[in-house]
Amino acid sequence: MINLRRKRIGLALGGGVVRGLAHVGVITALEDTGIEIDYLAGTSAGAILAVLYSAGMKAPDIAQMAAKLQWWRIARPVWPRRGLVSFNILGDWLRRSIGDLEFSDLRIPCSVVATDIETGEMVTFNQGKVIPAVQASCSLPGLVEPVEIDGRLLCDGGITNMLPVTTLRAMGAEYVIGVDIFSFKLRRFLGPLGYLLAGAEILLERAGGGTDYADCLIAPALQGETYFNFLKRKKLYQLGRTAALQKTSCILAAIEESARTN
Repeated sequence: MINLRRKRIGLALGGGVVRGLAHVGVITALEDTGIEIDYLAGTSAGAILAVLYSAGMKAPDIAQMAAKLQWWRIARPVWPRRGLVSFNILGDWLRRSIGDLEFSDLRIPCSVVATDIETGEMVTFNQGKVIPAVQASCSLPGLVEPVEIDGRLLCDGGITNMLPVTTLRAMGAEYVIGVDIFSFKLRRFLGPLGYLLAGAEILLERAGGGTDYADCLIAPALQGETYFNFLKRKKLYQLGRTAALQKTSCILAAIEESARTN
């Protein structure tokens, strides 16, 4: 017989700086295929995209916003006390785009992951103001100023949970799609530095174990691609869209199966 209640679907969007533009391609592919998302969670760049989508923006609108992104629009140099740049204007940009929302205002339940730089704890936000949480989740320690929220000094969520699959499980998601954009590459031509960079990428990509626990892992072919060059936006978008389209048939099959009971 047919059970009208399908599994509740969560979408976890991982961090990866400018590689986050690949998430736009993934969201576009899922939206075009008719895959509805019930919960979202994001880390760092993924937190930005998760919040935009949760706030009700559709993929074409998000893509249009992403086409205008440049570093000067989201970061400003600061006196180097706790970081080299501030993401305060990233916060201003988000407020202009979606308003100064509370998590309770979002149309799709959403969580944002950050890290307490003083205790090393993962901090999950799903209530209170949205934008300070996103700004904290994006603040790479040593480079970007941390954000103080409720007496805690918070920085990039990727340090403790790069792909927040477990966060979605806690929210109630029964089928989780994870999008990993932090794929590492061993750059042998750099000698010892290449091995150091690969090791750091592996540590960050595996932080939190999300790549192991997703029901469906979408991993765009981003090995060796830029983390910082917005001029590569079209390529990053297309890599994300292509990777998602390769997985949509599996996702749709899982959704169909979950809507049936014996």
